[in-house]
Amino acid sequence: MARIELTHVTKRWGGFYAVDDLSLLIDDNAFVTLLGPSGCGKTTTLRMIAGLETPTTGKIVIDGVTVFDSDAGINIPPNKRRVGFLFQNYALWPNMTVYQNISFGLSNINEAGLSVNENGELIRNPSAGGEARKLTKEEIDKIVARVSAIVKIQPFMDRYPGELSGGQQQRVAIARTLAPGPRVLFMDEPLSNLDAKLRLEMRSELQRLHLSTGSTFVYVTHDQMEAMTLATRICLINNGVLQQYDEPLTVYNRPNNTFIADFVGNPAINFINARGTQQGDGSFSVKILDSYEAKFVPTEKINVAEWYSSAEKEIAEFEAKERPAEKINKDLPFNYPVATVSDTEKEQRELDREDWVIGVRPEFIRISDDGPIEGEIFSAMPTGMETTVRIRVGNYLLTGVVFGGVLYKIGQKIRLSFAGNGAVLFSRVNGRFVCCGRVDIA
Repeated sequence: MARIELTHVTKRWGGFYAVDDLSLLIDDNAFVTLLGPSGCGKTTTLRMIAGLETPTTGKIVIDGVTVFDSDAGINIPPNKRRVGFLFQNYALWPNMTVYQNISFGLSNINEAGLSVNENGELIRNPSAGGEARKLTKEEIDKIVARVSAIVKIQPFMDRYPGELSGGQQQRVAIARTLAPGPRVLFMDEPLSNLDAKLRLEMRSELQRLHLSTGSTFVYVTHDQMEAMTLATRICLINNGVLQQYDEPLTVYNRPNNTFIADFVGNPAINFINARGTQQGDGSFSVKILDSYEAKFVPTEKINVAEWYSSAEKEIAEFEAKERPAEKINKDLPFNYPVATVSDTEKEQRELDREDWVIGVRPEFIRISDDGPIEGEIFSAMPTGMETTVRIRVGNYLLTGVVFGGVLYKIGQKIRLSFAGNGAVLFSRVNGRFVCCGRVDIA
């Protein structure tokens, strides 16, 4: 229903940049999640698109209409942007029935060019002319019947919010938001008040709702599981800066940097420090886990010298970017976690182009009798369908996921390998993604 364009949007308070030069294109009928840790700027971004927060600079266009432009002095108020809101707090009127809660906003609409089609959809066509009018009781009934059927709450129309479960109240809030026919639906952590089982059910409902309404959804969450399961694209933000904007599986399999690799995925990715050089055949000969000689074989052709040249140019351009005020919340390098049994002294030397970090997702840790790496079970957490294990290799801990009802005992000796081509190579110098590949142990 609406395409959204953000061009160089910035929101700052003095030298604190909540959102820093964000450019983003949200396609019509997309389901985009704004993902990131608390305080990263995702809710501020949502509020700026909705009109609840005024950007410091930049331009925002919704469905071809410029709703904010700092240079042109345009700032259309939220009630004129035809957007819907769904928040963590359902905010239902406790003294009104479900029907009254859904229809309340409809009864206040007073515009020219209003009509309701046979499907119960509200049509706005101000160019049709005529006098402003309100919707009739019959038209409101049609709209309420349609949206209540979409979220499956028809049997509860005469009940009050206090007589409904949390999931049912959220459905009422969704129906109320859909009733005026918003072009865009904004959701700010709408499921965080629900228990785990109900959250799973509501995720499924939101996914179905997106398909049935054809609306553009923008969804704020810090729960990467919600982002992965719901979104057509994930916009991952940290410290106000866009880190990656891609489809969920691309973010998971090819993270732009170590921060994204660590933030997305549960259990978390394993980071393994490595040191070595690229060989003539394109592979990397490295040493990992203190004592193992390994080879990282890329799935795509990569020239390290050219890659570093391009990366350094991008970093220099970002750092040279002019700002009206110095940024207080500095963009610091991400200190990725390497799991160990006991704390070890940090390396004192300066990192160079022979320092790498390999990311291995838990599902690529393969336990087998002929594995080249020796280890022992540090902990084992069976859940029925799968078992999450932590494996001690020297002073290091690796997390693996074993599918099926396999039982392991703490202290049990095992052998492991790294399966498939799902490993990811990053530079330790700048934390950026280099390539995907496999890890072979010599």
